[in-house]
Amino acid sequence: MATQKEVKNRISSVKNIRKITRAMEMVAAARLRRAEQRIDQMRPYAQAIRRITQQVAEVSGQAGGRVALLQQRDDVKRVGIILVTGDRGLAGSFNTQIIRAGTQLQRELQDEGKEVSYYVVGRRGNSALSFRGETVESAFTGFTDQPAFANAREIGDGLAAAYVDEEIDRVELIYNRYVSPLTQYVRRHTLLPLQEAEVFGEGVPEPEQPADPELAEAHQRAEWIYEPEPEEALRQLFEEYVNLSIYRALLESAASEHGARMTAMRNAAENAGDMIDRLTLEMNRVRQAEITQEILEVVGGAEALGSG
Repeated sequence: MATQKEVKNRISSVKNIRKITRAMEMVAAARLRRAEQRIDQMRPYAQAIRRITQQVAEVSGQAGGRVALLQQRDDVKRVGIILVTGDRGLAGSFNTQIIRAGTQLQRELQDEGKEVSYYVVGRRGNSALSFRGETVESAFTGFTDQPAFANAREIGDGLAAAYVDEEIDRVELIYNRYVSPLTQYVRRHTLLPLQEAEVFGEGVPEPEQPADPELAEAHQRAEWIYEPEPEEALRQLFEEYVNLSIYRALLESAASEHGARMTAMRNAAENAGDMIDRLTLEMNRVRQAEITQEILEVVGGAEALGSG
């Protein structure tokens, strides 16, 4: 049985851990609120670019078919998989479930005879795949807590260039979809080609249409003049489409990571409290056992003296 001093030291260590987990929970909660605000602020821009792209696509006619990001490959040989993970751990199964979904998709594609190229966001995903011996085509780290649109543009430009140069024939995006601090789930959708893409996914409302039917019809009949030409405008808009889709995935993933970490740290703090209660009971038993032992020793000594 452990001594009273040893149990006291264990209680002190667990209390220190509980202080750390409580602090980490509060930090994650503050960052989560900011991440939720950034998602809300992104939505009006997403609606606007979707509306503009739809209008340009309607008037572009055959010009849209010449945009490389729209062109589908008849023979898909190489698929790029983007895994959006975090730079840090201590977030429950947040990173693990993304890596698991990516490797499962890899097995499915390889069974179909396709090659896979990994593009990984976050140190955790990069280190996990490297440990498994997988080749990571590109790794993007250092910004998963607070992603900026510039980070999404860096990722999107590289993927778009690889697709246009026919280095990859399709791009699949896997990330954690944020629902609430307690609920996140793995989301996967095709990013390229855009003909198969669900560019904004769930959570972005459709652009509002004019309430007046005559006004809506007038908008449709209006003659639009584009500078540059529709084909060039479409190319730029589609590239922005891709970047925005990646940016939304980064924001969703950041919010999911903060929510998962907040929940994990709260659970850890509660478990630490339970452990402190159990250790306190153990310390009381040890103290009682020591007192009992001392009493027995005193009684035994007194009996020895009396018999002598």
